[in-house]
Amino acid sequence: MMSIHTFAAAGGNTDDVLAAIDNQIAQCGEVAAHFVMTFFGCDHDAEKIRGYIGNRFPCAVFVGGTSSAGLMTDKALWGKDAIGLFTIEDPDGQYGAAIEPVGDNPAAAAEKALRAALDNATCPGELPSLIFVYQAPGSEEDVTDGFRKVVGDRCPILGGSSADNDTSGRWLQISNAGMMKSGIAVAVLFPSGNIGTVFQGGFEPAGPNGIVTRVIPDFIGKNRGHEVAEIDGRPAATVYDEWSNNILGAKAEQGGNVFEETSGHPFGVETGDIDGVTNFILVHPVKATPEGGMTTFAAIEQGARIHIMRGNKKRLAMRAGHVAADSVKQLPAGAQSLAGALMVFCAGCKRAIGERMPEVARDVTQNFGGRPFLCCFTFGEQGNIAGKNAHGNLMIAAVAFGT
Repeated sequence: MMSIHTFAAAGGNTDDVLAAIDNQIAQCGEVAAHFVMTFFGCDHDAEKIRGYIGNRFPCAVFVGGTSSAGLMTDKALWGKDAIGLFTIEDPDGQYGAAIEPVGDNPAAAAEKALRAALDNATCPGELPSLIFVYQAPGSEEDVTDGFRKVVGDRCPILGGSSADNDTSGRWLQISNAGMMKSGIAVAVLFPSGNIGTVFQGGFEPAGPNGIVTRVIPDFIGKNRGHEVAEIDGRPAATVYDEWSNNILGAKAEQGGNVFEETSGHPFGVETGDIDGVTNFILVHPVKATPEGGMTTFAAIEQGARIHIMRGNKKRLAMRAGHVAADSVKQLPAGAQSLAGALMVFCAGCKRAIGERMPEVARDVTQNFGGRPFLCCFTFGEQGNIAGKNAHGNLMIAAVAFGT
């Protein structure tokens, strides 16, 4: 029988926060774990967190990393100095984890990490119910390609890109096998119960759209990249500024960080349709370059049709609760069998929602029926949409675990 718990505490001293978490665990009685997920603020000592989890739950495998400016559980919306743990006790399930440096060939590193995780779960060659990945930002599409070489799109890949508080690069990834700044931490889950997964965004097309006519490739031979140079043959920043009624201002020509300005108006890339409704992967522009390009948190294919999207705080605030509810509906027995859940929530979306985040926490808690859940805030999100595993920005992903 699966049993799930969440524990969280906050404070400036890592030892003190872990002691508070340990006290919470002790108050619950005998808590065992076969799998642990952990998210924490980038100011904390990650090695101490690794050591604590390894000592406290010696039979568990674990993955996790830094979360941007806080995290969320069934108990509270926590600030940037929090540490959270999500534990699964499941003697009839199988769980494995691994971590690999991204290196010069992210796809090969991802394939190696996934095979190692499957070996760690003593399930080599088998298809897990879920792959959960927590990785450094920047090569997510190639990481997904590497996983796809092993499992195709036959099982959901859900996860996020580890984040810091200000995009300065202080993100980390951890597992029981190590800690990295530029790594791929992956877990494979073969739970004894069912799972339900959902991957959605809370934006809709605003109208203007065009074709990406030039990208700056991330890797030689790839026709995609994290910098869109031109849209319809014109500088991408100029086109975006026109589409958005000049929210970039002087940055459209001079360049600069546009993370805040664009969080309410991301790009949307068409990714098939469900029941005749076009689905979009959201892509968050980060910087305008002096040459007129726009760098993004997710890669975009040259030749893709992209739209400028729009959302509002109310719509975005409601989306997380809908995602939670939809993931529970995927369980064969619905809410009656829900043991707990994990959620991945875009840090840019969190910033766009701002002061309404306490409403989000209440809605998610209510839609998970008060069951234990842990949510991180990321710089990129992975999930399955229209039958294909993909990476996007300003998205929300959830996995519900049924007994």
